[in-house]
Amino acid sequence: MGLNASALPDFPWDSLTPFIERASAHPDGIVNLSVGTPVDPTPLVVRDALTRAADAPGYPPTYGTPAVREAVAQWFARRRGVPQVNPAGVLPTIGSKELVAFLPALMGLGDGDVVVHPSAAYPTYDVGARLAGATPFACDDVAEWEGNPAVKLVWVNSPSNPTGAVMSAEALRATVEAARAIGAVVASDECYAELPWEEPWVSGGVPSILDPAVAGTDHTGLLALYSLSKQSNLAGYRAAFAAGDPALVASLLETRKHAGMMMPGPVQAAMVAALTDDAHVAAQREVYRARRATLSAALRGAGFAIDGSAAGLYLWCTRGEGCWDTISWLADRGIVAAPGAFYGPAGAQHVRVSLTATDERVSSAARRLVNKQ
Repeated sequence: MGLNASALPDFPWDSLTPFIERASAHPDGIVNLSVGTPVDPTPLVVRDALTRAADAPGYPPTYGTPAVREAVAQWFARRRGVPQVNPAGVLPTIGSKELVAFLPALMGLGDGDVVVHPSAAYPTYDVGARLAGATPFACDDVAEWEGNPAVKLVWVNSPSNPTGAVMSAEALRATVEAARAIGAVVASDECYAELPWEEPWVSGGVPSILDPAVAGTDHTGLLALYSLSKQSNLAGYRAAFAAGDPALVASLLETRKHAGMMMPGPVQAAMVAALTDDAHVAAQREVYRARRATLSAALRGAGFAIDGSAAGLYLWCTRGEGCWDTISWLADRGIVAAPGAFYGPAGAQHVRVSLTATDERVSSAARRLVNKQ
């Protein structure tokens, strides 16, 4: 196992710099919708918990406090329809991106091993495979990799970043069955699961990889990743977790203890507060719902088509042209989005528009889109 930094591509967001500069020259200022960083206040219930835990002179447990692991298990039962998560199979992580990036290396993958990820995907799935010296394979069809013993890790991302697509329980189950047949691990990035916008996901919830309809009662070889950054405005806290197979979590834990990858104690206390309070999540969802409605109407009025986008913090849009042409068009109106090319060739004609801007900035972007200036 080794970290192969020389195999990494350039950091994609650096290529947006000239468009950010152009958009910043707009008379009403820039509206940056290119990243999904929350802008609304961290809920008071979470800040209060952080304050109460601020006297923390000792080292925090890498495994997480019993309260954290129990809160995660209860959250899965209450919010995700998964009643049998074993607290022993819960591991707090320092944000979810670090585990996405390092899971292949932590699993000991390397030369000759294949890591499957969606064709339009968060770039870090690809980066994580390359860091470990493994081979990333972008595809959406289980038939393209089932039966291949070189496949050791399969990433699913539902709701998807960037497309907002949601995988059904049936589709997730087919992925799990194919992976188990070759002894591969399935890691499911579910960070946007509390932000569904369309049926049947609003009423029925977004299925988890750990859902009994997907995995039965056996979580062997399965990991669900979740972050509180989106649902609770905790991006600055780096509060996330993985849950699933206790044996796999135990293996990851041993390496993480050696590396000192410990979530700070006060953040663990804040995480418990966030996971046990549903009211702030519902309130934040309504804030995003209003911003989504405003931007959706304006984008369609400006000639965009919105594809997917059934859940999550983004609108996956196209004007039927190359994504960089669209990025340039938006920059001339003081708006910055993320080019679909950042997420692989499948996004070449799309842009990703984030809902994470203030109401005032979202309204400003809508006016510019409607007026086309």
